[in-house]
Amino acid sequence: MTGFATVRVAAVQATPVLLDADATIDLAIERIGESAEQGATLVVLPECFVSIYPSGAWAAGAATWSAACDDLWERLWASSIDVGGPHVARLTAACARHGVHVAIGVNEREDHRPGSLYNTLLLVGPHGVVHRHRKLMPTMHERVFHGVGAGDDLDVVDLPGIGRVGGLICWENRMPLARWAVYQGGPQLWLAPTADDSDGWLASMRHIAIEAGAFVVSVPQYIPAAAFPEDFPLPLPDGLTVLGRGGACVVSPGGKVIAGPLYDQEGILVADCDLRETLHAKRSFDVVGHYSRSDVLFPRAETGDRGRTATPDEDA
Repeated sequence: MTGFATVRVAAVQATPVLLDADATIDLAIERIGESAEQGATLVVLPECFVSIYPSGAWAAGAATWSAACDDLWERLWASSIDVGGPHVARLTAACARHGVHVAIGVNEREDHRPGSLYNTLLLVGPHGVVHRHRKLMPTMHERVFHGVGAGDDLDVVDLPGIGRVGGLICWENRMPLARWAVYQGGPQLWLAPTADDSDGWLASMRHIAIEAGAFVVSVPQYIPAAAFPEDFPLPLPDGLTVLGRGGACVVSPGGKVIAGPLYDQEGILVADCDLRETLHAKRSFDVVGHYSRSDVLFPRAETGDRGRTATPDEDA
């Protein structure tokens, strides 16, 4: 039976050491320790934190065959993560040392060959990787860098002493059927690492908290232009001093922002999440339970059918 503990979460809004995986892992381990000192047992870091997010401010310029773009791709690949490699091993050791679990966004290299990269969310604990999710659909300019996730990892993980943890990466959170797939696992804590720093994103996080009946932890990067190395291969926009202003937050199942949003700086938001609230939320609205009506609304695979929607049994 799933428990209903009060879980202290830490949303870590930070600036990575761009294109330097070793230094960024060092930074992540420091922030993990700081979060643990504040009593957090679940620490959440941003999308593509290791070690650069392909921002729309510059990434569209990488869609050419130029030598500069080849240089950027090589450096991006070199600063990406092997899930079975030493960087994740260091994160695992930090989790064991501090007694925490960590969710961290990475540029992930394929396991067995020097090939594609993926926008990946890793959930790491004291004994290693607990879950790996590759983003289903890279957004716009991200497609220059990232492959498409297979969709076989839309799962929820039940973490001892913490609860049921699930979530999606950035604009996957706008995909109703992706959310529905994860909701099937009954997440109590919803992770939403992102690069979206808009007011609309905050509205989406509040909606998902209500829809899921879960606590939502959303963490973007804070990216000042000064963080880019002098030899960065592509030009940055003139006059733009900040390329990502952050907006980390924690939202309760009722849609109330209980920590943040934090803008225009690095920082750690800590919030206590009483998981009994997730149970109370299901009493009035359980999106995949008594309020689902999947018998009427079950999505059809076919397109263009304007007639009555078939039930799962009829499709079978």
